[in-house]
Amino acid sequence: MTGIFKKQSVRNAFMLGTLCSASYLGVYFARNVLSATTPSIIESTSYTEEYIGMVSSLYFIFYAVGQLINGLIGDRIKARYMMSFGLILAGVCNIAFPYFIDTPMVAQLIYGMTGFFLSMIYAPMTKVVAENTEPHHALRCSLGYTLASFLGSPLAGVIASFFVWQSVFAMSTAILAVMGALCFIIFLLFEKKGIVKYGQYTRKKSQGGGIKVLIEHHIIKFTLISMLTGIIRTSVVFWLPTYFAQYLEYPSEQATLIFTVATLAISSSAFIAVFIYERLRRNMDMTLLVSFVASALFFLLSYLVKFPIANIIFIVLAVIFCNCASTMLWSWYCPSLRDTGMVSSATGFLDFVSYMSAAAATSLFAIASSAIGWGNLILVWTGLMVVGIIVSIPRCKSRQ
Repeated sequence: MTGIFKKQSVRNAFMLGTLCSASYLGVYFARNVLSATTPSIIESTSYTEEYIGMVSSLYFIFYAVGQLINGLIGDRIKARYMMSFGLILAGVCNIAFPYFIDTPMVAQLIYGMTGFFLSMIYAPMTKVVAENTEPHHALRCSLGYTLASFLGSPLAGVIASFFVWQSVFAMSTAILAVMGALCFIIFLLFEKKGIVKYGQYTRKKSQGGGIKVLIEHHIIKFTLISMLTGIIRTSVVFWLPTYFAQYLEYPSEQATLIFTVATLAISSSAFIAVFIYERLRRNMDMTLLVSFVASALFFLLSYLVKFPIANIIFIVLAVIFCNCASTMLWSWYCPSLRDTGMVSSATGFLDFVSYMSAAAATSLFAIASSAIGWGNLILVWTGLMVVGIIVSIPRCKSRQ
């Protein structure tokens, strides 16, 4: 292990990847706080699932639009400014939300702005990693912060199990503020030492317009995959604590604990995705196909088997395999766009469509859980994975 770090490029990639992973853990802890505390908020206030769903949807809309805007800006402004200010400003909004929850319109706007500021992180982060590390190191760095994103949910669940919901929001603010300050200082040091450089890759005029370049890089296919996986990894995971409490009839405290354990298991998705990818001889199309097939199968089993323990296992496995497809998108496809000079813009766009889909789905799922029941809603999730299977069927030689 020591021999690996003798190489300067490996040390640089490790340091950059560690900083980005720690920052992204803070992002995902903050964005999962509302989900983890929803059962407690519903029990201790007059707010309903529909209201929480509306707040969450507004957050996703702001986050999605922010990804589009900040993705474009991220190709022009240093990651140091984007990431540090995004984290700190999101923390300010997060601490304000509980104090205005009794003023619905203000609370929704504040929580929406939390989403906008958190959207300043991912696209610039992906760009700075892709442009300052070797491709195989970029893949491992992105796996690091993909893992961090999965760990954000159980971290929020653990803290929500021990503290009142208002305190959980306060803790998320502290984490975001500390990470924002560290990002600014450490990125400044990286820039001075030459570990991080900007403007190394730009699109050549001979390649044509940006849209044409991205279409040649299969952006349409990955846009559909972004939408489908975004709904599952964001909307479905958001409603898991409520699903455990209402459909499987667990008390809210137990539902939160189960959610914590479930999201810990879901955090293994990145490693499972790489395992499948390597076993399939690094064939990305087949990895996507296997992931969607497995996810559809386990969602179907969740519908057929309501015995609580088995149901939890099946639905967690369904989310895990859907997240395997998501890992291929964010950890393989986005960094592979380095030579286009549009990593941040493309990543921001894909995140935009992912979260716009999630925003619509979160509100619809809140309504559907009452209108058609959780059981039939599982069939809807199964159907989404079937669409993923169709999209993933190889139609031409895959880019290896």
